[in-house]
Amino acid sequence: MSRLRIFNETTPDRPDFVSTDVADIARELAPIGVGFEQWEASQPVRPGDEPDIILDAYRRDIDRLVAERGFKSVDVVSISPAHPNHAEMRTKFLDEHFHKEDEVRFFVAGSGLFTLHVGEKVYEMKCEQGDLISVPDSTLHWFDMGPEPDFVAIRFFTEADGWVGHFTGTDIAQRFPRFEKGAAG
Repeated sequence: MSRLRIFNETTPDRPDFVSTDVADIARELAPIGVGFEQWEASQPVRPGDEPDIILDAYRRDIDRLVAERGFKSVDVVSISPAHPNHAEMRTKFLDEHFHKEDEVRFFVAGSGLFTLHVGEKVYEMKCEQGDLISVPDSTLHWFDMGPEPDFVAIRFFTEADGWVGHFTGTDIAQRFPRFEKGAAG
């Protein structure tokens, strides 16, 4: 189940807000410019399907978003515990960073934890199958796919060089909860 928790940056052990309601999540994220919506496939898809099959299943929403936002490329990424570099891939995203373009991800399957640092607040967004999150450029954040990553996501890019992270060098990400699939809280 999708979940948003909002913390004060000084109290990583105690959220000020928690919700699993889609409308509440979207309403809380909107003031910081973060988009959140849910999509449904037009045909059944599953992990292991070819990227074209996955993209076709969400074509209507993909085309709408590309037209609205001017994305130049869209791809599918699939990471599982069997991936030989999954530990290194997890580590790459765990520190606070930002991008010079919006980071837009749609979860076809599986889950992951986007954590945003805006002002004195930390927004922890657990995304699952059917969730689209759009993080505005220059928003400080980190992403945790968990120690046993298992997700398929559609990624949207406006820049030809794809994912480029600009790291802040702070330790804030280490002070907040990590993603453990199936963990309560």
